[in-house]
Amino acid sequence: MNQKGSKVEFRLGRVGKAAPIIAAAAMIGWAALHQSNVNGYVLAFFAALVTGVIFAKDEKAYGEALVYGLSKPMFAVIVLAVILAAISGKLISASGAVQTIAVYVVEAGFTGKLFVAATFLITCLLAFATGTSVGTYFVVIPILFPVGVMAGAAPEFMIGAIVSGAAFGDNLGPISDTTIASATTQHADLGTVVKTRARYSLPAAAGALVLFLLFSKTTDGSAALEQAGGEANPVSLIMLVVPVVIIVLCMMRKHLITALNWGILAGIAAGLISGVYRMEDLISFPGGFSVSGAITDAIAGTAGTVAMLIAVFSLLGVMECGGLFEDVKGILERFAKRERSTEATIVLSVGILSMVTGVISVAIVALGDLVNELGERAGVNRYRRANLMDCTGCVFCFLAPWTVHCVIPAQQSAAFGEGFAVAPASVPFVNYYSICMLAMLLLAVFIGYGRKPSA
Repeated sequence: MNQKGSKVEFRLGRVGKAAPIIAAAAMIGWAALHQSNVNGYVLAFFAALVTGVIFAKDEKAYGEALVYGLSKPMFAVIVLAVILAAISGKLISASGAVQTIAVYVVEAGFTGKLFVAATFLITCLLAFATGTSVGTYFVVIPILFPVGVMAGAAPEFMIGAIVSGAAFGDNLGPISDTTIASATTQHADLGTVVKTRARYSLPAAAGALVLFLLFSKTTDGSAALEQAGGEANPVSLIMLVVPVVIIVLCMMRKHLITALNWGILAGIAAGLISGVYRMEDLISFPGGFSVSGAITDAIAGTAGTVAMLIAVFSLLGVMECGGLFEDVKGILERFAKRERSTEATIVLSVGILSMVTGVISVAIVALGDLVNELGERAGVNRYRRANLMDCTGCVFCFLAPWTVHCVIPAQQSAAFGEGFAVAPASVPFVNYYSICMLAMLLLAVFIGYGRKPSA
């Protein structure tokens, strides 16, 4: 197999090429209809892989394409991050720190909708500062999510506030990979891109904040708090060293995997020295060919998410080697005639590809040259193009229930128990930032909002 992946041809032409995606979409719809957890989406993407082999003309090339998808660096980064984040989250949740914070929050009366809105703002700031939406989930969800539920906020709205804040940071953050990719592919100055993007991001964030304050559902948090222990243990707060270390290192532009590793090491040291944990609480070998402890439980709990990521990235390899991305670009290119139709084409192409790939920066880089060419021809300003690409990705990628922005938060919520679990299909409906940004995009394309040329 060559480094770029072997070309895969399918029987029945484009119908056969699209068959895996159709199979995945059908299974995802089925899973969503029944409010399935992550495992339903695992089945959907493996069904797509099995369907694809039926239509592949060359089974060997098809197999090589699957492996090619798994060879992408992004796959290793996300899988490692999921596992390491599960460990760091378990160190926090099993220590009693979450219950302690929840007790203090409830005593202060900072509950329900107010806590949801505050969670959104805190997540916005963290994601903006660190430039990583996925990394933000791993830092924020283990702490703020369960505290919010115990403080009377409905689980789905807590997840919605966190995903919304992460989308804002991904969209506007100057060190976000999507911001950098959108600016560089359009040969635009990064500082001006961030400045001009604020006219889209800030109104969307303001709209999301109002929606969370108005429509967030509340519950009887005392039941969840009592079930979780309901007593404050101030010593457990030392475990907050885990997110602090991770956040500081991310802000220092350290790699996410490195930051998570140091966070785990700091947490283990702090837990053992303070007496919050004994070594057997973290790792033990009780005999009978078994191993137990918080760390083992955390790793085992990621199995479903890791399996889904394997299937998703394998499918990406098939789609890329099969030329599906080129087909999408070729079809949409025909519609780009004038300024408005070109902008609509940019939104549609990036939207479709970001939903299919589940990674915004991949869609932006894959379509960057085409968007540059079409935009120059139609007179669409480079900053306008960069903003449309990034804003579109932060809408469609975040609203697709099979992407990491729905699956990882859902998987993390389920780790706290049945009463906390949120289905992936529920997340898009409470991601108010992406919904508000969709309204901004419609205003931008059809009304011309933000079309004024920039420097």
